[in-house]
Amino acid sequence: MKDPMGGQSIKKCSGCGIELQALNPDLPGYLPEKSLGREPVICQRCFRIKNYNEASSVTVDQDEFLRLLSQIGGKNALVIHIVDLFDFEGSLISGLQRFVGNNPVILAVNKIDLLPKVTNWNKVINWVQKQCKEQGLKTEEIILCSAKRNQGFERLLETVSEYRGNRDVYVVGATNVGKSTLINRLIRDYSDLEQELTVSRYPGTTLDMVSIPLDDGHHIIDTPGIVYPWRYSELVDRKDLGAIMPENPLKPMVYQLNEGQTLFFGGMARFDFIQGARQSFTCFLSSRLNIHRTKLEKADALYQEHAGVLLAPPDKENLGQMPEWTRHEIRVPKGARMDLFISGLGWMKVNSDQGALTAIHAPKGVKVLARPSLI
Repeated sequence: MKDPMGGQSIKKCSGCGIELQALNPDLPGYLPEKSLGREPVICQRCFRIKNYNEASSVTVDQDEFLRLLSQIGGKNALVIHIVDLFDFEGSLISGLQRFVGNNPVILAVNKIDLLPKVTNWNKVINWVQKQCKEQGLKTEEIILCSAKRNQGFERLLETVSEYRGNRDVYVVGATNVGKSTLINRLIRDYSDLEQELTVSRYPGTTLDMVSIPLDDGHHIIDTPGIVYPWRYSELVDRKDLGAIMPENPLKPMVYQLNEGQTLFFGGMARFDFIQGARQSFTCFLSSRLNIHRTKLEKADALYQEHAGVLLAPPDKENLGQMPEWTRHEIRVPKGARMDLFISGLGWMKVNSDQGALTAIHAPKGVKVLARPSLI
């Protein structure tokens, strides 16, 4: 097959898997013609992400993601589904069972390095199992891991070897859960390829299926990340991603609150303790997000006056790009141990079992829910 770049066979970007083209800089796969001879050959977008940590607005639409994902059910495949423990409910692919058919699924729960070192990991696995059961997801194994810190990786490789047989391995996940970091480790361990996938904190780094040959003739296939609009990481301006996405272990912040008090998380979200006995709430959020306490009766006026300045990020110039806030009222029953979860931003643990009436204000569309406590 000839391409418009001089009659050679079509090449794919070794960073994101997209077909390369030299005609339109605004479309995926753009590469200036003069760079075509470079090895390994990567598109301009991957080059900028890799060398300048620069974001790109090129994305592949949701239908395309689902079309790629739906091919897996007809293959003889082992599926590794990677989720982000910091954003578990936001990054779990709902209905994955429908896409993968009867193929076995290993659930790799990434970013465990963000939780406190004293965490009881057996309880975390039990918690994940219950959440999967509620979502109708069947898993052969649940592996807790950290691609960044290389924790749990040997166990994951052992599990892959155990279940792989003569199957290719498909790696699936939402955007920005650590797929490319994990696959780069697989490339280093299992093949003699020199190129690595583009790794970035920006959503949607892998644009097409990237097939990596293994030494035994099978392949690891990295699928593009699904863009879920209910996650904070898909909403915020790219320069604010660093403020909301923690890179270091979370430092839980405990607040003793009386009813009628409010916490602002920068200008990103707000938590109201409306009614209940004096009690404590632990915030599990990025340490770069400032928490501001005020009285509930003053909260609306404070936001009107100080959003984008005292209550930031987002700053004033990006405030208008965020959707209007929606109020979610959540009653925590007596005797329950609950987290109040905001997808992509973090969660508040309700430490008392005395019950409480609370409300969370977050941009319209962001997933907000109550769940059994993770920790």
